[in-house]
Amino acid sequence: MSLDVFKLNGKVALVTGGNRGLGCAMSSALAEAGADVVLTSRDREKAQSRATAIAQSTGRRTLGLEVDVTDQDQVENMVQTVIEQFGRIDILINNAGINIRKPIDEFDEESWDLVQNTNMKAPFLCTRAVAKHMKNQHYGRIINVSSMLGIIALPERGAYCSSKGGLIQFTKVVALELAPFNITVNALCPGPFATEINTQVFNDPEASRFFLSRIALNRWGQPEELGGATVFLASEASSFMTGSSLVIDGGYTAI
Repeated sequence: MSLDVFKLNGKVALVTGGNRGLGCAMSSALAEAGADVVLTSRDREKAQSRATAIAQSTGRRTLGLEVDVTDQDQVENMVQTVIEQFGRIDILINNAGINIRKPIDEFDEESWDLVQNTNMKAPFLCTRAVAKHMKNQHYGRIINVSSMLGIIALPERGAYCSSKGGLIQFTKVVALELAPFNITVNALCPGPFATEINTQVFNDPEASRFFLSRIALNRWGQPEELGGATVFLASEASSFMTGSSLVIDGGYTAI
């Protein structure tokens, strides 16, 4: 097999929450593989700044958009903007996410809804908006960023674990629906990565020791280590893979 199957030349990728952390690493990896990249954030300046940096380092065409991906109208406008400016959307990465840690008896409804809306409703809205365009072009790659906590559980993660577990099931359903249109849908399940969403954990010595004792590789993952898996799922290299969940967790779930 030629390694050309990993190339993304001529493809257009849309990455939600692509301005920082894992989203930034995935956006950069897609651009390095040859794709033009549109990334979103709730902060216009941060989205545009990250898009410019990726364009300068890779030579690819990029665009940064300010979008609240939990808002239906903004999602529809986002997709229309990408279609108007780039002509197509080949790759969608539903990456925007949030984690709020509280015991269940202290979890307020507002916090619960915020996690569910960001982690579950947003991928639904984005997938629905993009699917019709991918169906028309008879091609697409949709990657939902779940988590190892969509498979296993930890205390005080009731909202997060349930949303990420639900996202894995959502991935399977949409994979079945879109398979006839040559569109694959897979979930990427990162484990303990040193990103902003985990700052509270790895800055706490006791919590960090707890995680390290359960990671077979005995270290936190670095965001760029997710790049290879992202390109694989976004490219022709994964053409016979759909409805699957790819876990990258340093061996955490193997222990």
